[in-house]
Amino acid sequence: MFIAASILSVLFSTLLVFSAVGKLRKDPKQMAVLELVKATKAAPLLATLEIAAAAGMLVGLAWWHIGIGAGIAAALYFAGAIVAHLRVGDRAVSASAVLLGVSVAVVVLRALAL
Repeated sequence: MFIAASILSVLFSTLLVFSAVGKLRKDPKQMAVLELVKATKAAPLLATLEIAAAAGMLVGLAWWHIGIGAGIAAALYFAGAIVAHLRVGDRAVSASAVLLGVSVAVVVLRALAL
């Protein structure tokens, strides 16, 4: 299980960092989504949370408590993204739902690898 947790953690961390970089560089596609959910001013904070989750998942490969905590934090982040989309009437939550599922998978795999 540790190998699966490691692979998923590294891939998911990479995805989170790319997403954070897009927010920090004000990528037009990401800014359009953030405008939709009225969160453009929060882009630097959201990017920081993504980077922290990515770092936590990687550090969590050595210290399982941190990895599980980072996975739970990422799951809460994407659950919040789903709520934000639904609050403004946007039903396109499939990407956030998939990422929520990946966050939960990281937590489960890391817990099973103990």
